[in-house]
Amino acid sequence: MPLVSAENVKAYYHTSAGSVKAVDGINLNVSRGEILGIVGESGCGKSTLASTLMMNVRPPLRLVEGKISVDKYELTSMKRKEIRSRVWGIIISLVPQSALNALIPITKTQDIIKDVLKHHLKNLRREEIKNLAKKRFQELDLPIEVLNMYPHELSGGMKQRAVIATSTILNPKLLIVDEPTSALDVSTQKIVLKMIVDLRRRGIIESVIFITHDIAILRQISDKITVMYAGKIVESSTTDEILENPIHPYAKGLINAVITPEREVKKRGLSYIPGQPPDLLTPPTGCRFCSRCELAKDLCQKQEPHLTEIRRDHFVACHFMQ
Repeated sequence: MPLVSAENVKAYYHTSAGSVKAVDGINLNVSRGEILGIVGESGCGKSTLASTLMMNVRPPLRLVEGKISVDKYELTSMKRKEIRSRVWGIIISLVPQSALNALIPITKTQDIIKDVLKHHLKNLRREEIKNLAKKRFQELDLPIEVLNMYPHELSGGMKQRAVIATSTILNPKLLIVDEPTSALDVSTQKIVLKMIVDLRRRGIIESVIFITHDIAILRQISDKITVMYAGKIVESSTTDEILENPIHPYAKGLINAVITPEREVKKRGLSYIPGQPPDLLTPPTGCRFCSRCELAKDLCQKQEPHLTEIRRDHFVACHFMQ
């Protein structure tokens, strides 16, 4: 049984102009012990999917349809208050896209951790809280003195690592990290990625959903990759399969736009995907990638392709996947 299961999930932003179909019919499973990478360009619905999987859904975002289960809980049948007390922080934890700004400027790191612990473990004494925080920082090779520092005293990389440590203080089974390396230099990115891998290796967390727009990063950390475009999944498989044998034209385009030292990449050079993503207020009737796809035919404009398993654990949504 997967740790996370999402069935036909639709989450729309309801505005005065209409409904923005940010997540539109997503089916997704995350196995226990797995790091799943979700990749796609800005605006494709990755962050909205993260919020929806946690059922952190507030207007104008609404869950229109679908079922979401995490561990033993069916979140879509629970009230927000119940999810907040029984699931968030304990079963699922999120490192948000704006994690570097998530720390309260006038609050020391240890006090932020104290607030998290007190919400779930109300009888903990101050000394016990300090010991738990120190133990977690030592496990993750973070300087203990950071606990007594304010956010403005920390570098960007240290802030990010402190947020991850705080998010996992209660050993959640699933950690969702949203663009955790986008504002960091390359050497600090490596430290943060190692930290996430160590969390799983030590058994502090069980599984990870790693959201990014940079498919090259997923080569270093993920077991599987799911490619999103315009609110839908267009391809999903193991990391090696996606990188070595991409089928969907959009997945190919993402990979061919990455700078890598391989000889064949230097030979062919970089490429880009022409055009713009569709307006999700009024998405096209057929394939949402149709206007940018070199393979597009009349069928693509009229009929939406469904995500189909073309071989074991390799799913593609394209009329011309052959």
